[in-house]
Amino acid sequence: MFAKPHFCCLVPEKRQEVTTEGGLDVAGQREKMRDACKRLADAGIQVSLFIDADEEQIKAAAEVGAPFIEIHTGCYADAKTDAEQAQELARIAKAATFATSLGLKVNAGHGLTYHNVKAIAAIPEMHELNIGHAIIGRAVMTGLKDAVAEMKRLMLEARG
Repeated sequence: MFAKPHFCCLVPEKRQEVTTEGGLDVAGQREKMRDACKRLADAGIQVSLFIDADEEQIKAAAEVGAPFIEIHTGCYADAKTDAEQAQELARIAKAATFATSLGLKVNAGHGLTYHNVKAIAAIPEMHELNIGHAIIGRAVMTGLKDAVAEMKRLMLEARG
């Protein structure tokens, strides 16, 4: 029996990183990304490319045949001031709108927590948010069911 995923997200990896610190350079690796997207699609696996909120990278993702992107939200999550966070949020929202105009479905993730998720979840173009660390951290204290329910409640509140 051969098991395969229904969906995968391609992310960059650097040997020195503990966690992903930025998105793929799709624009600089168009052929490699096109081949990867095609191979995965041919195998019946939907693919997402983890990229920064950058128009050049978003265009490249559409050109190489990725049906989904995941916008890196690390800069938003790591913002030191409210003004910096608002600027990053605007950049992510603009990127999500642009990606949707190209026919891409938009996911987002990296550094999202119970304290910062609502603004990202409120972006109308967001299809899915990928949140792991914050939920598992909370689950240690409350249990997984309650941790997931609380995150879901926050996201639904943001959607109105």
